[in-house]
Amino acid sequence: MITLIKNVYILTMNANFSEYPEGYLLIEDELIVAVGELAELTAEIKWDQVVDGKGGILLPGMVNTHTHVGMIPFRSLGDDTPDRLRQLLFPLENSCMTKELAYHSAKYALAEMQLAGITTVVDMYYFEDAILEAADEMDIRGIFGETIIDFPTCDSVKPHGGLSYAKDLIPRWINHKKLTPAIAPHATNTNHPNILIEANQLALKKQVPFTIHVAEMDYEVAFFEKEYDLTPVGFLNKLDCLGEHVIAAHCIHVTEADIQLLKQTGTKVAHCIGANTKSAKGVAPIKAMLDAGISVGLGTDGPSSGNTLDLFTQMKLVANFHKTDLQDRSAFPAKEIVRLATMGGAEVVGLEKEIGSLEVGKKADFMIIETESVNMFPIFDPYAVLVYSANASNVQSVYSDGCLLVDNKQLVNHSLRGLKINLQQEMTAFYQRVAELTE
Repeated sequence: MITLIKNVYILTMNANFSEYPEGYLLIEDELIVAVGELAELTAEIKWDQVVDGKGGILLPGMVNTHTHVGMIPFRSLGDDTPDRLRQLLFPLENSCMTKELAYHSAKYALAEMQLAGITTVVDMYYFEDAILEAADEMDIRGIFGETIIDFPTCDSVKPHGGLSYAKDLIPRWINHKKLTPAIAPHATNTNHPNILIEANQLALKKQVPFTIHVAEMDYEVAFFEKEYDLTPVGFLNKLDCLGEHVIAAHCIHVTEADIQLLKQTGTKVAHCIGANTKSAKGVAPIKAMLDAGISVGLGTDGPSSGNTLDLFTQMKLVANFHKTDLQDRSAFPAKEIVRLATMGGAEVVGLEKEIGSLEVGKKADFMIIETESVNMFPIFDPYAVLVYSANASNVQSVYSDGCLLVDNKQLVNHSLRGLKINLQQEMTAFYQRVAELTE
């Protein structure tokens, strides 16, 4: 099937930031076969169907480089609680999370992301096999890792049980077309050093990604300084747990020396500005990381941490916080921020040759942003409109591998209402358990 999409303003997000104000995109099955100005479309090119973009902005699908899709039930619960992770979330997860709840939460979370133009995601949570089933049914692209942590959890009676879980998980999903299993130690300070080493060796042996929270917490930094006279990044480097396969989430409290280690080892960084600033943890120095040549992408974090699961929110927060932190209005031009959400994310997940930009031979992962809504006029700079004016509700259509997943702002293959009802039904027991634990 060959599809012509016309009447769109195309932002390719390629190395030259090529734009086609009156552009067209030609896709055949799952691949892009042509992109350019509509006036240059020759009569020799044939197609089976035409899609009118109605003057919308067409750009690559976004990449969410860090989240926890099983945590929808915790959204808006105790948001202003000090030390929320240890005082509230960990105990509730261990007491209330089930395989069925994680599955239905994942479907709902992935639907929210698809409606916001996200076509690729990196996830870390529990019952990850069920979450992968949900992701397969939602037809999203992504990397999914079972959490490894140093205490018993909702799906493991033993500390570090996630490592055994991962050993079973990887063979079942390693050859999937769009889904990649991963190794996902929770954090530098919540795993024994030997477990981190073993987990990384497994990732290297199986050639899968390794994702971990790094330098996110102040008490994490204090622990490594006191116990090892190292930073969390320096500690991982000492264990040989950095590298091109590693996605380090957050990296808020990093030093100049840390940045050099990340650069030298090729480690990638997932920047979660929304969750980090909501929890008053700080602003990661990603301008310095980008200047050093480190691959950086945007992440929403989980729906209980950043609450929203769209990257439009993150792009605006990147602009506002980093410009303020650096006291430099020009520090992050809008097109660079859009790149973080697209090609930057593709580099972080190691798929820059397949997704992240609209180029011939790449996967047909893209979205069309409508420009008829009140917040979308006028458009002097499409990048600025995307960062400062647009929001997830402006996403008109979403394609992944050339398949239409969102049309006219509605899921094509699923009912959002149905997904919500299923999740609500599964949350009945969850509400009861939460009430008992929070009395």
